[in-house]
Amino acid sequence: MNSPDADGLLAEQLLRLTRRLHRSQKRQLESADIAITPAQSRLLRTVAHYDHPPRMADLAARLEVVPRAVTSLVDGLEAGGRVRRVPDPANRRVVRIELTDTGRDTLRQLRSARRAAAEDILAPLTAEQREVLGGLLSALVDGVPERRC
Repeated sequence: MNSPDADGLLAEQLLRLTRRLHRSQKRQLESADIAITPAQSRLLRTVAHYDHPPRMADLAARLEVVPRAVTSLVDGLEAGGRVRRVPDPANRRVVRIELTDTGRDTLRQLRSARRAAAEDILAPLTAEQREVLGGLLSALVDGVPERRC
């Protein structure tokens, strides 16, 4: 059975690993001359997951943020030419957000930077260790219900 100290150590190691992954990805993006914040990156990936351009309210709900936060992120992405606001064909008062070609290109570069960062982080592991780690992480992310304190 794990002691609280062991669990605390695991939590700290996960946080340190996450920070290291973010730093590595940031370096990859900077070397590719891509100026995008982590929040903008997350919004861009979220927009790409929709079959049709989502409404701002859809994005706020999916990201679990207030609508004003989405507006600010969209403003920045729109200024960079990565997304554009388009009227909803069924209701002109509703604004939808769609990716531009620049936005799709940025997503490809983000995926490449994430892959390179993961390769950097995972380099010390064998293929078998990576597979085990992937299974453990999947169990933590997808399969274990939250414990209530």
